[in-house]
Amino acid sequence: MKTEKEKMIAGELYESADTELREERMRSKELIYDYNHIRPSELKAREKIIRELFGSVGKGFLIEQPFHCDYGYNIRVGENFYANMGCVILDCAPVTIGDNVMLAPNVNIYTAGHPLDVEQRNAGVEYAYPVTIGNNVWIGGNVTIVPGVTIGDNSVIGAGSVVTKDIPANVVAMGNPCRVVREIVSRG
Repeated sequence: MKTEKEKMIAGELYESADTELREERMRSKELIYDYNHIRPSELKAREKIIRELFGSVGKGFLIEQPFHCDYGYNIRVGENFYANMGCVILDCAPVTIGDNVMLAPNVNIYTAGHPLDVEQRNAGVEYAYPVTIGNNVWIGGNVTIVPGVTIGDNSVIGAGSVVTKDIPANVVAMGNPCRVVREIVSRG
């Protein structure tokens, strides 16, 4: 029989009130509290907490304060990652972010969702689907990315967008719902 954590990571309905999951979220909240209350100039202490919190982190990253997430261990970021202030990552499922990715202020990445069926929703179950962001992606301010979305390499997501479907590589996309507005052509 699967644990609630195994169901969560597998994208199945799970009970978020499960004792193990509550304890893991509390551990994450404690680390995030410490992170958000460290002086901004104490970069080594900030880096240490993120490396302890996240599943993996590449070289050269900076996450501005405040930052919030659910578990942390489901977040994997590549090299040269930057997240401006106010970033929220609900990482009930894996969140994979490539190299050279920049997030503007108040970017929200959500893997968690709740059933449409009212009885299931009222029973306290939820689901989580992974989010993947490719390499060399720039995400504008106040963007929300919903569960199950993949954003392709080299793409730009315009400020204020709500990304509800996959976005291909090498495009500019924006709006609510977010949609491709043009391709990005390399200057050669």
